[in-house]
Amino acid sequence: MRMRIEAWFRFVAETICNRAWLLLVITGLATGFLVYQLPGLRVDTSTESFFHKDDPVLEEYEAFKDQFGWDELIVLAIEPPEVFDKDFLGRLKELHADLEDNVPHLADITSMVNARNTRGEEDKLIVEDLLENFPENASEMADLKKRVMANPLYINRIISSDGGMTTIILETDLSAVTSNKIDALSGFEESEAIEPSLEEKNISKNDIAEAVVSAVEKIVNKYQSPDFRIHLAGAPVVLKKHKEAMIGDMGKFMLLAIATIALCLYLMFHRITGVLLPLLVVVLSLLSTLGMMGLFGVAFTVPNMILPSFLLAVGVGASVHILSLIYRHYEQNNNKREAIVYAMGHSGLAVVMTSLTTAVGVASFATTEMAPVAYLGIFGGAGVLFSLIYTIVLLPTLLFLLPLKVRFVNKRGGPALQDRFGRFLDWVSDMSTGYPKTITAITVALLVVGLASAMQLRFSHDTLKWLHPSWPCRQATEKIDEVLGGTITLEVLVDTGRENGLYDPYILKSLDELAEEFDKFDDGLIKVAKASSIADILKEIHQALNENRPEFYTVPENGDLIPQEFLLFENSGSDDLEKVTDSAFRVGRFSVLVPWVDVFRYVPLVNKIEHDFQEKLGTKATISTTGILRLFIHTVTAASKSMAEGYVSAVILITIMMILMVGKIRLGLLAMIPNLSPVILVIGLMHWLRLPLDTYTMMIGTIALGLSVDDTVHFMNGFRKYYDETGDVKVAINKTLHTSGRAMLVTSIVLTIGFLAFTCASMRNVVNFGWLTGLTIMLALVADFFSVPAILTMMNRTTQMKVE
Repeated sequence: MRMRIEAWFRFVAETICNRAWLLLVITGLATGFLVYQLPGLRVDTSTESFFHKDDPVLEEYEAFKDQFGWDELIVLAIEPPEVFDKDFLGRLKELHADLEDNVPHLADITSMVNARNTRGEEDKLIVEDLLENFPENASEMADLKKRVMANPLYINRIISSDGGMTTIILETDLSAVTSNKIDALSGFEESEAIEPSLEEKNISKNDIAEAVVSAVEKIVNKYQSPDFRIHLAGAPVVLKKHKEAMIGDMGKFMLLAIATIALCLYLMFHRITGVLLPLLVVVLSLLSTLGMMGLFGVAFTVPNMILPSFLLAVGVGASVHILSLIYRHYEQNNNKREAIVYAMGHSGLAVVMTSLTTAVGVASFATTEMAPVAYLGIFGGAGVLFSLIYTIVLLPTLLFLLPLKVRFVNKRGGPALQDRFGRFLDWVSDMSTGYPKTITAITVALLVVGLASAMQLRFSHDTLKWLHPSWPCRQATEKIDEVLGGTITLEVLVDTGRENGLYDPYILKSLDELAEEFDKFDDGLIKVAKASSIADILKEIHQALNENRPEFYTVPENGDLIPQEFLLFENSGSDDLEKVTDSAFRVGRFSVLVPWVDVFRYVPLVNKIEHDFQEKLGTKATISTTGILRLFIHTVTAASKSMAEGYVSAVILITIMMILMVGKIRLGLLAMIPNLSPVILVIGLMHWLRLPLDTYTMMIGTIALGLSVDDTVHFMNGFRKYYDETGDVKVAINKTLHTSGRAMLVTSIVLTIGFLAFTCASMRNVVNFGWLTGLTIMLALVADFFSVPAILTMMNRTTQMKVE
């Protein structure tokens, strides 16, 4: 069987040499078609980009936004020497007006300037802006301070509980965004602030959100000063920073990886073709992959930022194995066609199998419920296959057509000189075959220790902590969370199932009691800043209509008063009821303001909310949680589960492929031990270093496993060939190390460098992903150099193994 497969690959190589120009044209046309699709590729870091379009949680969130508007707030927290000061309030009013006039797609803006001030005057209900009557003297300022600090709706919303910080809250309106050309930056006074490209293309909601944040940042910079410190936070601000970091980092990754990999290739081959051809393979693989994403309308998102460097490392590795054999054979025989045919026959199957195992490892992400990770699995796997095609077809085609000189031959025409790795590889061979039991025992011990530590690792997903502590948006968010208690909301929809259902006194009192309960919520993981609902507006109205007396700040006992009081409020000119209920008073909105923390910390709060609401309201209403925070919770928890399942699937599939490759079940299973042990050991190391298992570091296992198995496959492929020739395990291992082993060493270095490039990233999660994956690959190489030969030696001694 093995001989037939090698013969088939030699036939493929002969065909490539015979049809080189035709294959070059066909490959060029196919590549050109995919590259032509690149303009259709867009970058998206919005919250919605983390979901599949048909996800019911996303559909529910879209319905929520259609009814109540966008909950992705932009928060400006201003920290002056004194909030209740005439000069400060004057500057606050100017900033408020500037934002209102010059920020595009603004649905609402709330601050002390226009905060709702509900009061009664004789028999009238008056709803006006808080600073409609600007305080002119100390007495009026003191009265303003008293009213503000006494209003529960203001505390931790527009002013901190200590009165030292006040906010401006911006609500965006992206509902007008269509596929047609629109003025995304309307409202800017200076034309240079407008990006011409946005005017000339179809604009997404993500583009508009970024334009809004940019407009706010520009205005904030005008007012920023030591006595008027502005902290800018909110989900749109953080997501914009993620995108900026992603775009900036990708360029750094590619340049660093290409430069260092090119150096490694030159040091190994000392040939220009040995540098340019592998790089050409990976560049074309990357362009083809991105072109396919553009063809299918899949956006480039934050998790996809690892794709270019990943394909760079993977593609180079496969090319190195083919080129090393071609150059080695060509230097000995000076026949290019024979060298290509020999290399393809020797390693063609191994290259195909290694590419498939890597593709399987990455493709295991395809089932995850987090859309960007799923697309990384789909298109990452496709990219690996593109790389395989270019390596098997384009690489030998170009090598056959290009002139090639004989290098490294001594003056007597003897064989190539001993390379710098020779003595090291001899030492590895002697150690691994001389002490097989010791090496195997160490491998098993490390596997057990790593597994015990890995089982204690915790899941985490804190996108704010991904940003560097020195970045302003992180500092601002943490500052606001510390002083005001939160910048992000969890939304609860209460559906009474009937028109005017929210007039029910029991439901309104229940909402009020639940708000009081959650205002006190603190489980040690998260503390609620504020809970609010339509009941708060009703309490305001009822107090105002009862001579503004504090004891009437409650839901009225007489249910007949409720519709009348709401009607009076609507007739006052305020539209604030639209933010908390629909026009039929059937569905109510209950908002819980919380700080930005690890997504998994919100889970107990969500469970308690769903339990307490159901217990309190029973059959009177149906409950559902939604909002941007609910999206984060759903997608991350679901992704963690599906990615864990992907681990299992990847291990099973790769194990089956390993068994098929080596031809024996027992040997295939044993060969997986040195491949699994580095992954488990590094995951265990994460526990000791207190590094979380997030959506990035979760990818280490399957990616590293797919890559580390590559070396094992090449080693087993070479070993079987040399064992068939010699019948001696030690000789076969030594020969394998001197052929496949050299390429394995270089490819592992190349792969490690490719992933270590991520340590230059701006975001901490990407940095951790990079060095941990690089470490795993190097540990896998150590396992392949020592553990695999040790296992083969032990099996030969105990069973007199015969490799077919």
